[in-house]
Amino acid sequence: MMNDSRRYRVLFLCTGNSCRSQMAEAIVNARFGGRWLAVSAGTHPAGFVHPLALAALEEIGIRHQGISKPVEQFSGQDFDLVVTVCDEASEICPVWPGAERRVHSGFPDPARASGGEAEMLAAFRQVRDAIAQHIPAVLRQWEQATDR
Repeated sequence: MMNDSRRYRVLFLCTGNSCRSQMAEAIVNARFGGRWLAVSAGTHPAGFVHPLALAALEEIGIRHQGISKPVEQFSGQDFDLVVTVCDEASEICPVWPGAERRVHSGFPDPARASGGEAEMLAAFRQVRDAIAQHIPAVLRQWEQATDR
């Protein structure tokens, strides 16, 4: 089992670090912060966190103060797990030095949704819910595989 003084570290990677990786970071820190420390970054960061990602998180009681960050910001840091949440990031970053394991869990980009704000917010909610359902299973699977 994990040493109680140390949380597992997970890095969520995406291209823009404005939607999916930010939501994953916020959900893990809010719901599993006692066991996991989540951060996120982008291979080509957008420079902002999408307001609808923040709104979708607030709807489930998570207030996120995320900042869009470049992946280089975490160079040389060790992570227990690296999770790519978009196909582009998975292709660009096939190996992360210092990570015990890397997995790909792709989600559609809600920022590409068309329509008005209501339709776009619905797309963000759908991706948020998919992340909230899938990512905890990925974390549990990693914990079981490492038998800590």
